[in-house]
Amino acid sequence: MKTMVTTVTERGQVSIPAEIREQLHIRPGQRLVWEQVSDSECRVRLRPALGAAGAVAMLGYAKRFRKARPTREWIAELREGDA
Repeated sequence: MKTMVTTVTERGQVSIPAEIREQLHIRPGQRLVWEQVSDSECRVRLRPALGAAGAVAMLGYAKRFRKARPTREWIAELREGDA
């Protein structure tokens, strides 16, 4: 196993060596899980990618923001300005 060293920035950021990124197919935006193993060691794992949310996953999303109303109420509201 090859040893590689990186430096932590003032903001707590660490660069992953290019060789490791390529071998593990790490892409921008991918999440990593950090697990402290001991006082001086930690393990970094790739977080499994979540399935892509399709249209079905969006059903019910709007209910969190707006109460469901029957279509006739929406039409009545839209036609109020026509009179």
